[in-house]
Amino acid sequence: MLARAFEADPVSGYLFPDAGARRAALQRFFRIQLRRNYLARGEVWVEASLRGAALWMPPRPDPPSAASELAMHLGLLGVFGSRIGTARRLARLLAERHPQVAHYYLGTLGTEPAHQRQGIASALLAPVLARCDADRLPAYLESSRVENIRFYEARGFAVVDDVAVADGPRLWLMWRWPAGGGAGSAGGSAGGSAGRR
Repeated sequence: MLARAFEADPVSGYLFPDAGARRAALQRFFRIQLRRNYLARGEVWVEASLRGAALWMPPRPDPPSAASELAMHLGLLGVFGSRIGTARRLARLLAERHPQVAHYYLGTLGTEPAHQRQGIASALLAPVLARCDADRLPAYLESSRVENIRFYEARGFAVVDDVAVADGPRLWLMWRWPAGGGAGSAGGSAGGSAGRR
């Protein structure tokens, strides 16, 4: 489902320029991300019929074991092939801008293309954003599509910066203070039910 949701995404097209092979590459990529990152160290929220998923990292997650990190790097090398350098440069660029204060990080939010704009993404975000508000913690994400900015703004996020890759896409870095929280800089600083897996 995530591979289908991100097949037309600008970052996916940049990392996997062969459109005919992109979906299979994205399936392998998300399989690695789920197993080695989000199911092991983060949180995965899914819509009841698996039509959407939100992948979150909590504040200061446990670091991966050396064996898990090696397995992930080897797996990603197999996914990206000759594009591994491109993928690493993009990851490094985003890591340099990633806020250092404690926050929830929305790594991925995807909905089955045929079921978008039905409230699934909103329902998937709600539990963790409610926890952010209750625990007085901010949240952060990178949006790879300008048309998604208004969706996130309606849920309390604001664009705090953007990153433009020289030969590739532009990403908008978005920060959300907990409801009723203060404002400042993060830099350095409806339909369907959702369940955690």
